[in-house]
Amino acid sequence: MRVIFAGTPLNAAATLIALKKSGIDIVGVLTRTDAPIGRKKILTQSPVADAAEVLGIPVVKANQVDESALSQLQSLNADLGVVVAYGAFLNETTLQSLPKGWINLHYSLLPDLRGAAPVQHALLQGLGSTGVTAFQLDKGMDTGPILLQAPTVIEPDENAGRLLNRLTDLGVSVLLELLPSIAAGIAKQTPQDDSRATFAPKISRSHALIDWKQSAMSIQQLVLAMNPEPMAWTTLDEESFRILDARAYRGDYLQASPGTIQSIDEKVLVACNSGALQLINVQPAGKNEMSASDWYRGVKNKENLVLGS
Repeated sequence: MRVIFAGTPLNAAATLIALKKSGIDIVGVLTRTDAPIGRKKILTQSPVADAAEVLGIPVVKANQVDESALSQLQSLNADLGVVVAYGAFLNETTLQSLPKGWINLHYSLLPDLRGAAPVQHALLQGLGSTGVTAFQLDKGMDTGPILLQAPTVIEPDENAGRLLNRLTDLGVSVLLELLPSIAAGIAKQTPQDDSRATFAPKISRSHALIDWKQSAMSIQQLVLAMNPEPMAWTTLDEESFRILDARAYRGDYLQASPGTIQSIDEKVLVACNSGALQLINVQPAGKNEMSASDWYRGVKNKENLVLGS
């Protein structure tokens, strides 16, 4: 079975490489166009494009599948399209362009967490488990019939980056199990129950701003969900202050106004509306990532330190 792979970021590139090494006949890759990256805005191709070049697979770059892109894809004479974080909807003409259609790998157990950021929202909600779903693409947003699912427990203190890596590996296993049944025409489709759907919209930097009037556990979930992108942040003396890792503190602490920094037994704590948050790794404005204890030792005036100010 001849397959077109559509994807853009690093986890999609890892999936592409794994499928190719496992013997899947990938005849072409669809990825988004080169984009400016970093402070210098250097035009850079996607990780999937990089991987495809190394693997010697033809690449079609398009932010949406227009007539030109569709013509290039159809010239590959593929049977099936596999989508992993491509980053754009496929129109109905494209969905109908391949004999076996297009399938998508989504990092939740659909119909839970439909949308662009299921991994982050699973952590934001403090879920104990999640998984991956392979489903047949239709014109809706993650609404197509389910082909195969695999669950996994969310590990304690796991951030979005680590969870995504595990889900990527799990997704590869799902695809390698599913693709032969699609090729043989025996894959079973199960309609989703739309009444059970929940949603995981795209995350922006504004969503990562910490509100110290929330509970310590809620803020811990935010910190874990926003790592590695866009990173939870607050302010200190009106400058950005990123919190890369933190935990809800389970010991005794001094009651104080939300955002007030305390040091207890060499632990750096921040008072919240309910409980206190122990800072583990931080990144003050203009500086590199460092441990919270190292940062705190370097602060000259430790009196009246308040985050969110």
